[in-house]
Amino acid sequence: MRNISLLILIIISVAAIHSCNKEPPTNSEVDVYMAGNEYTGSNISVAKYWKNGQAKALTDGTKDAFAWPIAVVGSDVYVAGVEYNGLLFNLGVAKYWKNGQAVTLTDGSKDARANSITVVGSDVYVAGDELNGLNVAVAKYWKNGQAIALSDGTKGASAWSIAVVGSNVYVAGAEYSSSNYAVAKYWKNGQAIALTDGTKDAFAWSIAVVGSDVYVAGWESFGSYAVAKYWKNGQAISLTNGTQAADARSIAIVGSDVYVAGWENNGSFAVAKYWKNGQAMALTDGTKHANANSIIVVGSDVYVAGAEFNGSFAVAKYWKNGQAIAVTDGTKNANPKSIVVVKR
Repeated sequence: MRNISLLILIIISVAAIHSCNKEPPTNSEVDVYMAGNEYTGSNISVAKYWKNGQAKALTDGTKDAFAWPIAVVGSDVYVAGVEYNGLLFNLGVAKYWKNGQAVTLTDGSKDARANSITVVGSDVYVAGDELNGLNVAVAKYWKNGQAIALSDGTKGASAWSIAVVGSNVYVAGAEYSSSNYAVAKYWKNGQAIALTDGTKDAFAWSIAVVGSDVYVAGWESFGSYAVAKYWKNGQAISLTNGTQAADARSIAIVGSDVYVAGWENNGSFAVAKYWKNGQAMALTDGTKHANANSIIVVGSDVYVAGAEFNGSFAVAKYWKNGQAIAVTDGTKNANPKSIVVVKR
């Protein structure tokens, strides 16, 4: 069984999603890109991205598909994710799209997904996972389509974020321990660095590298709840106190400032928020479920992508300096997983 996938689905299901009637603003200085998914009227998930609020479908809606990360290099737009093959066992095919054209990374004979993408020069790096012949998820990354395994396939593992600095490749994710707890970790050039001790579940979602410092955002179980936290060079910094469930999904470093996006439950609903140097900034009022999945800082502006329920459906949106901008109309479920802001 794919235990890591089940754990991820449980965590994500807690953080659902709200609407805002405002149209995306005209901004002559930047382009705002988000990647994610939106359901059709027949309840099929379509992978897509939005540029300044305008949707671009990556799949045709005949099979479920999901997009997670987005990268923009010059005029080229890269989005990674998964599209299910619709065959007997409906397995996920890991792929990325360059300017809307699909590049498949796996052959569909085993379940797989692509969770993160970065582009360095002419090289395309994608992190994700694929089941092996024993039905165990193997964490891996692909460089220009060539797979490099990060785990040995004896225990479930998954890779969710990749960063490339010079000749060094950093990948964050999790791998199960022998006691069957998920251990948050990252790999540097294939060598694993554990962030937690394996005595309770933990997960790493996002990685950023600045100079010699490695920052990783995620969560670790604390009693009945998950604590949102990040690690700097392996040292844990808790963002929540463990009295309510929380998760840290994305991290960005600007100078000496550390920005982390995620959510925290208020006892009834998940509240989308971000933390700057540990100080929480709520993005939603806590009357409906919401999540924050990705954060980027451009100059003095803080952009966060996520979603919020409007009562019935999840509405894709982003917040610029705390101001919400909806990019879907709230008639179907939608959820952006990543955001990139590019100066024109």
